Amino acid sequence: MSGRTGGEAGTAPAGGTGGGTGTGPAGGTGGRAAPRPAPGRRTAIVTGGASGIGRAVCRELARRGAHVVVADVDGAGAERAAKELGCASAELDVTDARAVGDLVGRVRREHGRLDFMFNNAGIAVGGTTDELTLDHWNRTIDVNLRGVVHGVHAAYPVMVEQGFGHIVNTASLAGLTPAPLMLPYTATKHAVVGLSLALRAEARAHGVRVSVVCPGFTDTPLLDHANPGLPRTAVSEGARQAAVGIQRRLYSVDALAGDIIRGVARDRALIVAPASGRLAWRAVRLSPAAAVRVAALAERRLRG
Repeated sequence: MSGRTGGEAGTAPAGGTGGGTGTGPAGGTGGRAAPRPAPGRRTAIVTGGASGIGRAVCRELARRGAHVVVADVDGAGAERAAKELGCASAELDVTDARAVGDLVGRVRREHGRLDFMFNNAGIAVGGTTDELTLDHWNRTIDVNLRGVVHGVHAAYPVMVEQGFGHIVNTASLAGLTPAPLMLPYTATKHAVVGLSLALRAEARAHGVRVSVVCPGFTDTPLLDHANPGLPRTAVSEGARQAAVGIQRRLYSVDALAGDIIRGVARDRALIVAPASGRLAWRAVRLSPAAAVRVAALAERRLRG
């Protein structure tokens, strides 16, 4: 996905019937019924929507009849994606809190509602911790964490006021596991998971839903553009090769988008995919110490 850059109970994003509660293929658990939103076409904002996971999510939402705003720091890319998918577009830098707030406000004024806020924009940063600079850390925090905070800060009050909505934050399997050689990325994704689960508990009283997406290695441009605008490292140069070495087969963005939409329709707290990712997550929960040992072995193998 490009860098800087809600729904009724048991109901799919465009109104199709979803599943129930409990643990399922997308991982996580269901929640209590939220107030039924007013009839009408659902509206969604997807940040980082010009490519990768974001674009695939936009495609799925549009296919289901939602009004989608493809938002991305790459304005031209967002416009191209929107034209192809029959959506609206917006150039958006998610590190700019005012710009995020302005977009949310404009969409709410134009459509009278905001059903879904997909805080999906992010960057990949890799390298050994001793070689990473504060620029690597600060840029990752600005995009991957503050970008989500800005989306939540703008969309959540709107959803509380209208009494419905769904915030979907993109984290990573790295936010559930001890993923080495990319500590700024790992740290921000753990933070997004924690933010999302805590907000989900708070938001229940207001009829607002919150989910967090934790994909394993997915075939996106992110793998080819690690450390964007930052000093390169051996890890960032070989990000795609390393991902294939760990997961063997990269997950497709279209399959992941389907998982995300199903998880949202079923109000999953955690949407973890693919199946290998769910196994890794469960292994960490079973034995964190063993998971750290496995991660250390993987780190040594990747460093040669």
